[in-house]
Parts: sequence; structure tokens; C-alpha cells
Amino acid sequence: MQDHPGLRRRGLLTAASGLGALALVGCGSSDGSGDQSGGGDANDGKPRRGGRLRAAFAGGGASETLDPHLANLFADVARAKALFDKLADYGDDLSAQPRLASGWEPNAGLDRWKVTLRKADFHDGKPVTAEDVLFSYRRIADPEKAFRAKASLEPIDLKASRAVDERTVEFVLKRPTAEFPNVLAAFGAYIVPDGSSAADFEKKPVGSGPFRFVSFAPGRSAVFRRNDDHWDGAPHLDEVEFVVANEESARVNALLGGQVEYAHELNPTTARAHEGKGRIGIVRLRNSAMQAFAMKTDRAPFDDKRVREAFFLIADRQELVDGALSGAGVVGNDLFGKGYEYYADGLPQREQDLDRARSLLKQAGAEKLKVTLDTSAVAAGFTEAAGIFRDQAAKAGVTVDVKMGSKDSYWADILDSGTLCCYRSGAMPIEAHISQRLLTDSTTNATKWHHKDFDALYQQAQATKDAKERAAVFGRMQRRLYAEGGFLVWGFADWIIGTARTVKGVDRKAPANTLDWARFDKVWLA
Repeated sequence: MQDHPGLRRRGLLTAASGLGALALVGCGSSDGSGDQSGGGDANDGKPRRGGRLRAAFAGGGASETLDPHLANLFADVARAKALFDKLADYGDDLSAQPRLASGWEPNAGLDRWKVTLRKADFHDGKPVTAEDVLFSYRRIADPEKAFRAKASLEPIDLKASRAVDERTVEFVLKRPTAEFPNVLAAFGAYIVPDGSSAADFEKKPVGSGPFRFVSFAPGRSAVFRRNDDHWDGAPHLDEVEFVVANEESARVNALLGGQVEYAHELNPTTARAHEGKGRIGIVRLRNSAMQAFAMKTDRAPFDDKRVREAFFLIADRQELVDGALSGAGVVGNDLFGKGYEYYADGLPQREQDLDRARSLLKQAGAEKLKVTLDTSAVAAGFTEAAGIFRDQAAKAGVTVDVKMGSKDSYWADILDSGTLCCYRSGAMPIEAHISQRLLTDSTTNATKWHHKDFDALYQQAQATKDAKERAAVFGRMQRRLYAEGGFLVWGFADWIIGTARTVKGVDRKAPANTLDWARFDKVWLA
């Protein structure tokens, strides 16, 4: 699964395949019945202390690192959040939740923010200070390096920002930013000790996270031990081991064979085969990945909003979810971020209406329209979705020519070329989706949505201090996109995890990339 240029700031992290896989095979069985894994379920019982949990992820081979500012793969991020903390992280609704920061307060102009740190210590016993925060952010922003969170920190004037005292940072911003807490929660924005070097992360990384470093074999495994002094409470587990298994079949077989207790990123067909059978538990993290078709609004035929509306009405969203996602998801409503903070959930659910679609196409002079739909095997369900939509469009008199693209270059190819393509995105705040993809100067504007009045609304939202008033502005923007935008959002896919029946406390509500996804300090073994 390739990373998408549009997701580099806060988007979906990638999972590599075919690199440095650790052979994990076997097919054991466990007794009992029922789907009883984790998830904060009322049946999980009282947490039990002790034991080692082994978690299988796809990895990145011999080039893997524990430098948290380089975290890019899912495995990297799971390891990083075990060893390190951020100032904030995303809650289940993608709003920023305090972590190392105990709170934040802007000035009246929203261009200066004071962030207060909670009392927390690094693994070597030294306190986490404002200087550590500034060092970490300046390290990420190094123009000579390609650290993941660099673009996210761009709004901060790091030269002007300062430590007010040991536990207070004053961030000076380049422009008013009401959603500044999203920056603090940005992917990869981990806090490390002042003076940390790349060599430190290779030898014995020191963070402030819930687990301490024990060992690391790149492309194979990493072992971390409970940090009894963690500010958020000691983990229940004695140890967690991250095991690399690149093929989904290897992760499933290792779970079935009792060689691991947690398997990340399973296919919908695997989940369906095992759900409720009693051998393993299946956890579905809802609303983790938007599934869409992107129409380029600056060129024919989609420069006519009547054609775009017709395409909205051609889609049978349930058929797409059932066919392309094997039912592992929910229907979309042509807007990003279902269930997230600011989502416009009051708009009527769009349904297929072929008669209205044909009427709109006739009005636009596009009765016998022919379009090319770019797709690729770069992401699960893309080729299936393209075939299903081709058949749906034919019922409205539209000929869709499905064109297969390269897995290696697909995301770059479809950014500027073509007119219609398969598209997806992982979890991120709605504000981030807008800023990255829907402003005139957005670098990953796949729908070529260029409207100065829309840009002005975004600036208004960012300069609005009152959250309710800001939500109203984001609501106006989403109503406009719903009516005439370029994203035909047909669904939101589940992220699927498998666990042994002994694993409890795995969160069931957190979309991938949020705080409680791949979080092991609150998990225990029954």
C-alpha cells in the first residue's frame, strides 16, 4: 500500500510489504466460543497485570529505525507511541486531546499560543521541559532533513517561539490559527530529550512514553518493557514485542498458531471467515479510511457542476461498500470525515437517482458522455470499485472506461492528470483535509477545487476563536462541497485487527492513526 502525497502531513500511514518478513506460520486452535477480544468492552473484566504481548505488523526491512521523527509505517508509529509522547494526540472524533501538554491558550489574535506542560519524566529520570519541546520541533523543522511532521509545523515561527519557564512554551505563529492544537497532535511530532541525535535512537532511545527500550532488530522485532513511572499510569503488560510479518497470511497464521496475540491490518475476507467463530477476536475500527472518486472540477466534463451532481446521483453507495469493501465499512455522503469533529451530519443521505442523473446530463449537453476512470491495485478495493461504478454509470447512459495505473506511481499520476480517479484517505481532522486538498494553493488538490471565496471561508474559520461559530463556518463550507464539490465520497472503510481471545482492552472506537489505535499501555492479557 503506497503512501499518498496528499497524506504526508496528517494522513493515512503506510504498510510496507515484501520486505524483511519474519516467517510466522502455523495453524493452532483455541477452545471456547464467541468473539471476545478487548475493546473496552463491558465483558473485559478487571485489568490484569503482567505478561508479554506480541504484536505483528508489516514492517520496513533492515532500514527500520526507532527515530520517532522518521516514523512512517504503521509499525514505526506503533513503536514510537510506545516509547514517546506528543504534546497532544487525536481523539476518536479527530479533535486534539492533551497529552504531554496539560492545556493551551491563545491570545486574542490567535497568533500566539501558550502551552503548559504536565509533570512528566523521560526514561532516564530527567523532567520533560519547554526546552525539550522546542528542541524537538526545531529538529523536525530542519530544512536539511525530511522528517514526517515538518509540513505540519510550518505555521510555527520557531525562531520567535520561546520557553517562558520550565513548563511553559510560547509558540509564535506566522498567521492566526484557531486549530493550532491539531499541529501539536500532528503525526510524527514526538517530544524527545534536548540534544538527542540519530545515534541515540539507534543505540538506546529515551522517551517519556509508557514503555522503555529493551532491544531492537530492524525488520524483525522490538521489545519494550513497562515504564512504571509513566505520567498516565503504568501499563498493565510487563512487555510488548513488535514482530514484523509483511504478508497478511503470515500475520493471520501467527495469530491462529499462538505465536502472536495481536495482528494488525487484516483483510475483510479474513475477518468474515473468523468473526464470531471463537478462535480469534476481530476488532473493526470504524471510519478509518475515506473511499471516493475524485472528479477534476477545472476541466471537461466535470467543470460543469450539473455533471458532478449527476455522478453523485449515479452512485449506489451500498453496492460499492458491499462489493469493493466486502461490507467492511459504511456508506459516505460526499463529504470527508464522517463522525469527526465539525462533520456536517445534518445533510440528507444522498441516494442513487438515475432519472435525475440522466436529466442533469441532458441539461449539460452530456447525454452520451464517455469518461476514463483511473484506478490501480495500489489500494484494497480500488479495482473492484471502478468496475462496480462502471456498471452503475452505464444505467445512466454514461460510458466509463476503466484504466489501470501503476501501483508505484499512481498517487503522483492522478494528482494532475486525468479527469476521474479512485481515491482514498486515512483519518485526519476535517480542517487538515480542507487545508491540504481544497484550497487554491493546496499542494495535493486532486479535484482542482479552486475558489477564492472558499479560501476566504477557511481563513475566517481559522481566525474564529469561538468553537461553535467556527463549526458553523466549517458547516457552510461542507454544504458547498456537498452541493458541487469534486469528491464523490461513497464509503468509509473499517480498519481490521485480529487478537487472541486472551487480549483485552483493545479500543474499538479509535480510527487508524488516532491516539487509541495500536495503543498497548491500556491492554492486558486475561
